[in-house]
Amino acid sequence: MPHTQQSREAEERLQQINRRTGRNMPQAVATAVVLIVIILACLFISPTLFAMLVVVFMIPALWELRVDLATRGLRIPVLTLWICSTATLLAVYFCERHVVAMAVGVLASLLVVAVTASLQITLNGRTSQAVADKATTAPDVQARLRDDEPHGRLTQVAVAMFTVLYIPLLASCIIMPITFNGHPVAHAILIVFMPALSDTGGLFAGAWLGRHKLCPTISPKKSVEGLLGSILFAMAGCFAVFACTYEASLWASRWRVPIVAGVMIGVVGTFGDLCASLIKRDLGIKDMGHLLKGHGGILDRVDSILLCAPFICVLLWMTGL
Repeated sequence: MPHTQQSREAEERLQQINRRTGRNMPQAVATAVVLIVIILACLFISPTLFAMLVVVFMIPALWELRVDLATRGLRIPVLTLWICSTATLLAVYFCERHVVAMAVGVLASLLVVAVTASLQITLNGRTSQAVADKATTAPDVQARLRDDEPHGRLTQVAVAMFTVLYIPLLASCIIMPITFNGHPVAHAILIVFMPALSDTGGLFAGAWLGRHKLCPTISPKKSVEGLLGSILFAMAGCFAVFACTYEASLWASRWRVPIVAGVMIGVVGTFGDLCASLIKRDLGIKDMGHLLKGHGGILDRVDSILLCAPFICVLLWMTGL
């Protein structure tokens, strides 16, 4: 009996944590461990392998966004986006002039995607089937599929161009830091793991201490205490990465950088989460996808990473680290 009671109490506590965090925590932790192992393995084997991994993750992320936008009658040319985005990311990594490659790749992608979106070509019915599957689990999607009016050609083009700026451009800033200053592993860890660590700090601080709502109209679970937890966790992580990477002589002149990075990641990462929540609310969906158990879709996991990437990239370049 005591053992059964303890098990029941533990299960109730776990369910309470799941309700407060809005996630299935055992699944979320297991998924996170697998992702960490894969990313670290790629990094330590070769930075090139890490760049390929970013490309691989980007492909289903674009598909998730295509399906989500299609629930509101917005069709983006996913095949064109796959080709242009892959070419842009590979050019950013392999070309000697990385910034020029990113600029040319993004501008060319905007042009090609705009033309393709204006043609409104549908190659197959997989998107319609995916939207129908999503509608079976989301009543709001079913209602909007019935009520939404067709969108004009200009709207379709604008959304497609936004997709280029949201995913390929920001993903280029994930790859960019591993190409300069000779610290690819440390830079990749800062880009990928610090926003994730910040999310974790915000999650636990908000779940245990959250009292003051940060932005209840967009994300009811976000709290001021969670934001402070995000900043503190990111700052601690940045100090650990810097201490393990750079020589002690650099700390005399750059000891403020981890502090700035921690505050920046905590604030920008939270802002990225809120932006993603706003998009999902407008689309009438809870998660962007379901590929990552306990997290939702790929875009649900990388929203803060994508938005933090250009800020971290610029900070590392300006400080010469």
